[in-house]
Amino acid sequence: METMVASVAMSGYFEVTRRLGLNPVELAKQAGIDAGALANPDDRVPAAACCRLLEMTAEKASCPTFALQMAQTRQTFGSGVINVLLAHKRTLREVLLAAAEYRHLLNEALAVYVEDADETVTIREELVVESGTPTTQAIELALGVLARHSSALLGKFWKPREVHFTHRAPADLTFHRRFFGCPLEFRSDFNGFVCASADLDYPNPLADPELVRYAESLASPLNVTGPESAALEVRKAIYLLLPLEQANAELVARHLRLSVRTMQRQLNSAGTSFSDQVEEVRGELAVRYMSNPSYPIGRISALLGYAQQGSFTNWFVSRFHMTPRDWRASRSK
Repeated sequence: METMVASVAMSGYFEVTRRLGLNPVELAKQAGIDAGALANPDDRVPAAACCRLLEMTAEKASCPTFALQMAQTRQTFGSGVINVLLAHKRTLREVLLAAAEYRHLLNEALAVYVEDADETVTIREELVVESGTPTTQAIELALGVLARHSSALLGKFWKPREVHFTHRAPADLTFHRRFFGCPLEFRSDFNGFVCASADLDYPNPLADPELVRYAESLASPLNVTGPESAALEVRKAIYLLLPLEQANAELVARHLRLSVRTMQRQLNSAGTSFSDQVEEVRGELAVRYMSNPSYPIGRISALLGYAQQGSFTNWFVSRFHMTPRDWRASRSK
């Protein structure tokens, strides 16, 4: 099943592309996207194609901040039932939980997880698309939009302590520093924000419970998925939870608000299993982490759920047919 994204998630693409002197319709065609569908906020387009379109446009424009410039066009949550629902939730924490609940109507590829630790909270975001799809610009767009929405909701009370990216830093960080207004961490082991827990619970001055209930009554009947989406949802949860050593069946099912039995039944209907999904995600994350030379192999072992580096090495050899050190050496040539 092809993972889709609501065209509204690409809002700003036409404006920024034209401003940079490029033809957005022609570029969309090259990426295999119907420009008409991309321009219609109520339509849906393939997530992987959108990722490729963002990378291609940034490269042709020689503009590594392309996606952040798109995010900068987002002044508010925008129109539409889901955006109304989000804009009038009581707190940013409730916004994030609702975005996860209605993810099928927003962006099937985006996974969000809020991790609390004492007085600090980490908001993790992952894009789960077909292996090999470039996601640098798409991740920066997702984090940029989250920053803009959070600022619109909380005003001066949106004060992230750090923003993290798994990709490497661009040569010039001037725009990134101005946009996010907080320390930047590139080549991190996650994408997302670190902020004070209290910030997520600061009251939204525009909150309107009655309007939220009305929007939910309209959105809930549309927020229906078939069994074919089960593998994707489990996959997204594993992406978020594996580096936290929480990717067992019980915790993944809880994250998805399912019983373990229901989750396993849905996976069986999709022709896969929980262990198969863990193996696939572990393989993809292994390539991500191993490609970052600043990560010691012992740290990668822990991030992938292995308490012993030797066990990780045995798994790595069985999957990639060489040791982790040999794999890195072959990539550095």
